[in-house]
Amino acid sequence: MAVQASPQTLAPFLIEPRFVPRVWGFDDLRPWFDWSRFEKGREAGDPLGEVWLTGDDCHIATGPYSGKILADVIAQEPRAILGPVAPRVESPLLIKVIFAREKLSVQVHPDDKLAQKYGDPRGKTECWYALDSQPDAQVAAGLKPGVTMDQVRAGIQNGTLEDSLNVLPVERGDMIFVDAGTVHAIWPGSILLETQQNCALTYRMYDYGRPRELHIEKSLEATRLTTRAGKVLPVSRPDRTILVDVEYFRVERLPVRSQRSSASLAASDEPGPGLSYLFAAAGSARLTGEGFEPIEIPARGLVCVPAVGSAFVLEDLGGLDLVRMSPRWPAAI
Repeated sequence: MAVQASPQTLAPFLIEPRFVPRVWGFDDLRPWFDWSRFEKGREAGDPLGEVWLTGDDCHIATGPYSGKILADVIAQEPRAILGPVAPRVESPLLIKVIFAREKLSVQVHPDDKLAQKYGDPRGKTECWYALDSQPDAQVAAGLKPGVTMDQVRAGIQNGTLEDSLNVLPVERGDMIFVDAGTVHAIWPGSILLETQQNCALTYRMYDYGRPRELHIEKSLEATRLTTRAGKVLPVSRPDRTILVDVEYFRVERLPVRSQRSSASLAASDEPGPGLSYLFAAAGSARLTGEGFEPIEIPARGLVCVPAVGSAFVLEDLGGLDLVRMSPRWPAAI
C-alpha cells in the first residue's frame, strides 16, 4: 500500500557520514574520509571499518531539516522523499563504504522470507563497487561448484571453510553482486562502496578466532549452495553506465560534462519519479536551484534527491566521478 503524506516538494540535501567502529578496520581513513571533521560516530581508539552514508541515524547537513536524522525526516516527509509507490515509511537502502584492514568474518545474510520467520522485516541483498584496490585484493562470493552443506558445516567446525569459497580478484571499477543466501567474505586490499537493503542481519559462520558471536545454525539455514553472486558486467548507454540493476536497487555511473540537469538523472526506463542518492566517488560538485542554498558536495559526499524534489543543476567542480543509487520496490518485502 502506498504511503500517504503531503506531496510537498523538497530540495536535495547533503547527508553527514556516520563512522562505524569495526574490529577489522583502520585507525585512520584519510585521505578518503577525515572522521575528525565530525563529532558523531566514534569513540577514541576504536578502529573504523565502515562509513555509513544513508544510515537511519545519519544527520542531515543542509536545508530545513539540518541536524535531524534521516529516519525522522523520512517519517515526516515519506511521500516527498520516497515517492507515492513506496510500500513502507522507512529508508530502503543502506549505503556505506567498507575499509578492511583485516579479513571480515565468513558470513551469510538471510532473504526476506527467512528474516521474517525470525521477526525481522526483511533480509539483505547487497552489492560492492570497488572504489579502489591493491594488486592482490580479493573477496569471496559464493561457494565453489559441487560443495555440499555437509562440507560447509565441516569447514566451519575444523576451520577450513575458506577452502570451499569462490574467490574473486578485485580491481578498481568492479561491481560484485551478492544476493541473500550467498556465503561471502571481504578481505583486505580494496575499498568498497556497498549498496544494500536497509537491514543489519548478518549470520557469522567463521570469524578467525575473534571473540564474537557466531550464528552457525541460522547461517546454515540461510545458505544457498548456488546463487547469482559474482561480478556484473557494466551496461553502457549514451547518458550513463549501469553497474547493476536488480530487484532491490540500481547503481549507475553518470558522466557530468561540466554540468547536468536534475531532469536528466533518471533513466528513460525508470517507472517514474523516485528517490535517488548521488555519491561523489571522486572530485567535487555543486548543486544549485531555486528555493535552496547551493550545496557543495565534497569528495565522498552523498546527496539525497527526494522523489518529489526541486529542480537543480549539478556542476562538476573538478574530477567528479558520480555514482547514482536508487531503490527498487519489490511487491513483497
